[in-house]
Amino acid sequence: MSGLEHLPLDGGGVLVAWHPNGMIDPGLIFAWFPKHVVFGARDGLFRVPVLGQVMKAVGTVPIFRAQDADDDDPVARRAANTRSLAVLAERVAGGAWTCLFPEGDSHDQPHLLQLRTGTARFWDQARALLPDDAPPPAIVPVGLHYDQKNAFRSRVLLSFHPPVTLPADLQAPPSPDATTEQLRRRHRRLTAVVADGLSSAIQPAETWEKHHLMHRLRKLVRAERARRAGAPLGRPAMSERQLGFARVWAAYETRRRSHPDQVDALFLKVREYDADLRALLLEDHELDGTPRASRSFIAAATVGQVLVVYGLLPPLLLLGYAVNLPVVITLGVLSRVFAHRKKDEASVKLLGGLLMLPLGWALSGFVAWRAHELAAVAFAPLPAAIVAAGPVGAAITTILLSVIGGMVALRYVRLSRETAHAVRVRLTRARQRATVRDLRRVRAHLFDVLMDFTADLDLPGHVAADGRVVEENDPRASQEGGLSRR
Repeated sequence: MSGLEHLPLDGGGVLVAWHPNGMIDPGLIFAWFPKHVVFGARDGLFRVPVLGQVMKAVGTVPIFRAQDADDDDPVARRAANTRSLAVLAERVAGGAWTCLFPEGDSHDQPHLLQLRTGTARFWDQARALLPDDAPPPAIVPVGLHYDQKNAFRSRVLLSFHPPVTLPADLQAPPSPDATTEQLRRRHRRLTAVVADGLSSAIQPAETWEKHHLMHRLRKLVRAERARRAGAPLGRPAMSERQLGFARVWAAYETRRRSHPDQVDALFLKVREYDADLRALLLEDHELDGTPRASRSFIAAATVGQVLVVYGLLPPLLLLGYAVNLPVVITLGVLSRVFAHRKKDEASVKLLGGLLMLPLGWALSGFVAWRAHELAAVAFAPLPAAIVAAGPVGAAITTILLSVIGGMVALRYVRLSRETAHAVRVRLTRARQRATVRDLRRVRAHLFDVLMDFTADLDLPGHVAADGRVVEENDPRASQEGGLSRR
């Protein structure tokens, strides 16, 4: 999480966020925003078992959308929605915070959908409840950045950005004599201001390919800077990852307007470089070999890691897999069946996991209970330690081992993948030495071109002496050219 320093100390306001990951998005904001957030949610969610009770308990206000009417009276739904929004506006005017998703829908695109004017209308409604000379409610854009949003335990960065700056005429309440057309123009202008602030918070891309290529540029720059600085390169924190992407995005947005042909030529070269890396199943930093003096040690360490990960650990995780793996597989199937769109899969897995995993653990405890009783009859006398534990002890022990085993198994999956990848990288570097050398030269050339192309731009953040991207107030920041400078 970042950007808490941007939040106003007094008064209420409206958090505006894009909506890439279903119910996970409001859950993250609710959990990490330092003040209480009053959400509005479509009324149908209140009828979902457990979820509905939780939403009511935290003060969520039902929203009656016209498209969800089904057989209900549309006029009655609009009236109910008007009452709900009035309650929400009163709370914001009283100093509370709410969170709105101006796109009106969750989606899988790397860019914003067309923003609806509902946020602007709601803000005007809350502003009208305050005195004319009172500070208006703040509008704070929220960035939600997922590492792999459809993956369980994906990393995520929640960033709060400075409140949007409204023109003087929009800060004041609308005139009581304003016509319908005048209000519409006002709401369209206010929506455009919100869209600009939200775009700066999320760094949208036109396509997923362009989004991926900008991340490739980020990783390329990071790897080459670290190589030239002679610094070790670990996995970036989400804050560094997103700040690096913000720098590339800011440079792209500026240069595509002033030098579109050069931008297209650069991205063509990056696309070719990216295709070659993908063909070798390598990342940018993996092009750099280990120092000659340490190669034998690294090779021995890799062999030792393989023996531990694939030989020693699996037998210790059998119970965790036996209890939790069937549940995980079932959740994967259910998410594909019941998630209407890919972005809903994480929400289905989360809600299903909250119910099914505890049931799986309880079932394992029941099986242990019954197994102890049957064993006591069939195999008497049992060892004294097993007899002393009793069926209750056997059940509790099995449940605890199932929970702990599941937690460890999650980490083991990642560890086994990282081990397999490390072996593959070493083999690729050994077998494709000429290709790897060529790619290192291409990476260095692209880095130099990019530095020259962006040398005069003022970009967010700074670059530390070891090549990492840091916030502007970080004491490790340095002043260098291009994407390596502020």
